[in-house]
Parts: sequence; C-alpha cells; structure tokens
Amino acid sequence: MHPDPLPRFLTPPSDLPEWARVIGVFDLETTGLDVAGDRIVTAHVGLLDQDGGVLTARDWLADPAVDIPGGAAAIHGITTEHARAVGRPARAVIGEVVEALRGLFAAGIPVVAYNAPFDFSLLKHESLRHSIAPIEHPSPVIDPLVVDKAYDRWRRGKRTLSDVTRHYAVRLDAAHEASADAVAAGRVAQAIAERFAASLPPTLDELHTRQIGWARAQAASLADYFVSIGRIDPDDALEGAWPIR
Repeated sequence: MHPDPLPRFLTPPSDLPEWARVIGVFDLETTGLDVAGDRIVTAHVGLLDQDGGVLTARDWLADPAVDIPGGAAAIHGITTEHARAVGRPARAVIGEVVEALRGLFAAGIPVVAYNAPFDFSLLKHESLRHSIAPIEHPSPVIDPLVVDKAYDRWRRGKRTLSDVTRHYAVRLDAAHEASADAVAAGRVAQAIAERFAASLPPTLDELHTRQIGWARAQAASLADYFVSIGRIDPDDALEGAWPIR
C-alpha cells in the first residue's frame, strides 16, 4: 500500500488536532476471539482524510486453512466454503497486511483500531504462525474505545463499535465487515478528537503513551466490577496491556 502524498490534503479545520487530520484505519474479521489460536478471514487497511473521506483502501480475503465456525460466519458473512474458493493463502495475506501497516507507521501516520489489542495481537500470532516478522510494538495507534472511555467515563450503556458510532453520529452501514468497521472507527476517532480537542494530548507520542495507562486503569476498574457481581474471582485479573498483548 502506498498512501498518497500529504501535500494533496486541504488545509484542515482549526478545531481538529494535528494528529487526527490524516489517519490510517485497520480491522480484522476472524474465525473467533482467541488472539493466539484463531485465524484471520478478512482484513482492511486504509487511509482517511481530515473529513473522514477514504483516500486509499485495501481489502483482503484469506483462506484460513481451518473451518470457520458457524457463529463467526454468521457475524461477518464469510463461510468456510467461500473462503476456500475465493480467499488467498493466509501467509500471503498476512504478509501484505503487515507490510501495509508498517508503511503507515514508518510514515508517522497513526493507525486507528477499535479495541486495538485484539487486532494487533491476533495479527502478531498469525505472523508468527506463518514465519513472518511480526509488528512487535505498533505505534502510533489510536483506539477509540480506550479514548472514549477515558473522556466520557460515566456515560451509561455499551461501548461496542455500533453503540459508539450512534453516540458520535457516525454512519456504520455494514457492521462486522472489516472495511466498514475500520472506516467507522476512524471517523469515531476524529469525532472524539474534535469534541475533546481542548483537553486531548497535543502530540501522537503523548496520546499513544496516555492510552497505555488508560487501558490498564480501565481493565482494573472492569475487573473490580466483575468481582463485585461475582463474575470473576478476586484473584483473577483482566489483561490491560495495550495496544498489543
């Protein structure tokens, strides 16, 4: 993937932080939720402009070489049969996704991923499975889930991507399709950046670092809540590493 040169962008609005004016977006759809054991089915890496417009986009469909469970297929719409008939070899797909992301990071472009530890951790394990050098320390990353919780902590209700897009009036037409989810997450990140511009960190490095602490604190708070309702034992802990675990 070769992002278009930055001079083509228009002068951004003054109320949008500098780091939110050109953003990468990334999402995976998979065979399940186990970042160490499940496989990539579809992936999207793209680039958005200051208005959330799509500048570049690339989609992949992989043959994961394992059966896609019916529950997963019901969510993202890709069956085992379709992936085997149309999907490309998983190793080729994973290598290209890693290369596309490395290109964005090398250019200093932040990559937005909703619930980033899931996508980046699963991509890491897939890379190792196929003897591809993984992205060990993805940066800079923007995770709208973490930032939204940090700046609107007491808002009631769920924080799924569908819920958060509704809250920020961002359109999401095809939830659980990698391209639609990735673009919607990027636009949510820009909506958050605009709404909380006055108090958000001014630089990407600071924002990335702050999210590490926010994610850790959010995991600890959630663990306390789960203990209080008897969902987990007091000695159990929730993984709070970010943006990869």
